Amino acid sequence: MLTSSHNPRVRAVRDLLDRRQAREDSRRFVVEGVRLVEAALDAGARPVATFYAADLAATSRGAALLTRLRAVGEAVEVSDHVLRALSDTQTPQGVVVVVPFLDWSARAPGGAAPLILVVDGVRDPGNLGSLLRSAAAAGVDRVLLAPGGVDLYNPKVVRAGMGAHFLLPITSLDWDAVAGAMMGLTARAATADAPLAYDRVDWTAPSALLIGGEAEGVSVAGLRLARETVAIPMRAGVESLNAAMAGTVILFEAARQRRGRLETGD
Repeated sequence: MLTSSHNPRVRAVRDLLDRRQAREDSRRFVVEGVRLVEAALDAGARPVATFYAADLAATSRGAALLTRLRAVGEAVEVSDHVLRALSDTQTPQGVVVVVPFLDWSARAPGGAAPLILVVDGVRDPGNLGSLLRSAAAAGVDRVLLAPGGVDLYNPKVVRAGMGAHFLLPITSLDWDAVAGAMMGLTARAATADAPLAYDRVDWTAPSALLIGGEAEGVSVAGLRLARETVAIPMRAGVESLNAAMAGTVILFEAARQRRGRLETGD
């Protein structure tokens, strides 16, 4: 059992949790908790380091996960004190793994009518993670992260994403690359003051939705790529929705329209 939080392996994980540059230099990130580690393994990720608490095997689910982890590499048992040092949460969840950055380059961007989400300058980790989770649930084909936002592999983003990192292609691109990826799509930017309601447009065609950051909204660079802007009509005097909530509302409207198109065969 590993009992010292000063162990070099523990310090290396702590560095990945605390520093974006450490993640980018090593091209690795931290995943913790049974559910997220299961999602990582299901997606084919191979942990380069695994740490677990003694009580992980106390449940059948935890025992099964530990068996899977041991089948792909070394799994190190750690004390509760060390597990807390390896965790980004107040209550550690029994298992922590380090996995390589995900490579979606070989995956096609979608079918004949792809739906792409462009995230423009969202800096709140919880907002980005929740938005990614909604994108996965709504059937988005690809997510593009424009410059200026929070790190995709920030531990709070990973945790809030609830496995979205392992379910859909997510890539960080500069604006020229974003523009190239959106070629042939009808791009719409969500803004608070747009005259056109989000549910009055056709989302069944090849489409891209741009969602901006919490304070500034969609940037000038993002607006240049949008064919039109759309808004979520709201009761007067109510504060605008945050990025995750606004994106969720619009993406599920797009999903509803696309589901209806499939059901009717149009």
